[in-house]
Amino acid sequence: MTKPAIIKVHSSKRVEIIDITEAVARAIADSGVGEGLCVLQSLHTTAALTINESADPDVRRDMEKQLALIAPRDPSFLHAEGNSDAHIKTSLFGPSLTLVVSGSRPVLGTWQAVYFCEFDGPRERSVLVKCIEG
Repeated sequence: MTKPAIIKVHSSKRVEIIDITEAVARAIADSGVGEGLCVLQSLHTTAALTINESADPDVRRDMEKQLALIAPRDPSFLHAEGNSDAHIKTSLFGPSLTLVVSGSRPVLGTWQAVYFCEFDGPRERSVLVKCIEG
């Protein structure tokens, strides 16, 4: 088994969906795992991970717009930090992903990319990458 790696992600806005596919591919290649699985985990309660379309940036903008409708910032939320909407959005997406690895690369569809979803930025964030041969 390989040692986990950390990908650092720097967000520049409060809500931002950031393509981390190349960083994930580098971490997998560096792990030495040729065939197996790769688990990615956001180490934050207000940031998530997802796989979605990479060809059209409007998909990310549409996701951000719809999430603002589903879980808007609401001053009536009880959480003292004022970021309950970010916690809700993170729970909707989830903090982790599992990818199949083949040929030391993540297996993704033609239009798919791996995204880090920032819901309480801007901040520096960390994604743990653990690859398992098998």
